Amino acid sequence: MEHRITALTLQKRNHQRVNVYLDGEFAFGLARIVAAWLQVGQVITDEKIAQLLAEDERETAFQSALRLIQLRPRSENEIRQKLLQRKEKDDVIQAVIERLKQSGLLNDEVFARDWIENRAELRPRSRRALAYELSQRGVERSVIETNLAEINDDEMAYRAAQNKARKFKDLDWSEFRLKLYRYLAQRGFDYAASQQAISRVWQEMHDAETIPEDDEGFL
Repeated sequence: MEHRITALTLQKRNHQRVNVYLDGEFAFGLARIVAAWLQVGQVITDEKIAQLLAEDERETAFQSALRLIQLRPRSENEIRQKLLQRKEKDDVIQAVIERLKQSGLLNDEVFARDWIENRAELRPRSRRALAYELSQRGVERSVIETNLAEINDDEMAYRAAQNKARKFKDLDWSEFRLKLYRYLAQRGFDYAASQQAISRVWQEMHDAETIPEDDEGFL
């Protein structure tokens, strides 16, 4: 069956969507980019309408995914789960993911690398903690391991200790090491890495060559 387009108007609440009128009556809305080629007076078939609606469904899902990525970088699995929550069809989700990957907007290798670099600079974590965070976001184990290859727990623990040590600088050694150890343990660092980092920052803060002699342990 054929229909004639009798009007095309921008939606009042969303100028990125167009209302399509067929044979004098409102028929459906389309993303502006999908409706770009339509003209008043044009005749379209039911088959073409179905194609337009399917394309609009994919475009709407794509724009939703773009908004998520604009808020912060996302892994492929995060995008997939968000679109599933929106009740998008499997084929639509896959089409969106492929489009994002082809555009360079979705890349788990880059996501993992940037996640680790950001953590190292702002909120240091142990290799184990970083691996857990990335796995929770659906990044494949091989990708995680590759990007964690050059991460050194001793250095990361030292960075984390540096960030927090200023808050404890007026405490005595016993209280200083205990509080800082707990802080580092929460970020996944083991006893050895924590011990080395705490001793190092204490010595730097107090211009000392050694830590106090009473006890070099934590507990």
